[in-house]
Amino acid sequence: MPWHSAPLHSALPKLTPMAVLDICITAFLIYQFLMIVRGRRAAHVLAGIFVLLVLYLTSLYLGLEMLRSLLSTLAPYSAFAVIVMFQSEIRRALARLGRHSWLPWGGRLQRREFAEEILLAIEYLSSRKTGALIVLERDMGLRTFVESGVPMDAVVSRDVLLAIFQPGGAMHDGAVIIQGDRLAAAACFLPLSVNPALASTMGTRHRAAIGISEDTDALALVVSEETGRVSVVAFGALESGLTAEQVRSRLDRHFGWSGKRAEPERSADGMGDHAEEADHG
Repeated sequence: MPWHSAPLHSALPKLTPMAVLDICITAFLIYQFLMIVRGRRAAHVLAGIFVLLVLYLTSLYLGLEMLRSLLSTLAPYSAFAVIVMFQSEIRRALARLGRHSWLPWGGRLQRREFAEEILLAIEYLSSRKTGALIVLERDMGLRTFVESGVPMDAVVSRDVLLAIFQPGGAMHDGAVIIQGDRLAAAACFLPLSVNPALASTMGTRHRAAIGISEDTDALALVVSEETGRVSVVAFGALESGLTAEQVRSRLDRHFGWSGKRAEPERSADGMGDHAEEADHG
């Protein structure tokens, strides 16, 4: 029988349950990666890699030997270049796969009374224009950052938080990290956001809050020592000038008290909704 007369379905591999599972897992991984790079500069890098691939295939088809040789020479180094360029995206993708709620570890702020203590402290600090940075752990562990500060392992309370952020105190400039219902550590060092657009508009405290929210799924509360404004930072996006009730609603949403937990929503430029607040505290 001539090859062109054979039925099309005979040339296709048999669709078995394992093949369906294979396709679903592969599609899920590709979707997770695309969600990570969506709206980021990495998306443009991927587009550039796709253009180079098209050029390589075109050179093969048209017999453009010089172009093919050049692209073939660069190909062995492309894997290392991709790892270097996408190291933050790869880390974020792996963390995203591992932060789902079926894992047994990862503290959560589950008791509302501790949130009320935090809100009372935030309100007082805001009224006194006292700078503060409080980070609340969600599913992704913050042990690395906890170990960079002063161990506390204390009950979360308004008085403890006010004592830590007392102006002129030894632990005033660092961040407080809360794991579950325990104040794990104070004076913690956090990664600063590397976004160059934030360097001239925000101070160290706000850039640290954005930085930790870019690397993890933690929620950060910031009080400006210049304006007293309260900001909430999650998934790299900053909301500034919030009231106590608005902060409470963000806690409800991010920790699942309202029945639905918040997931990252990126803007088109990948930077989130950063408020242009020139706070150098």
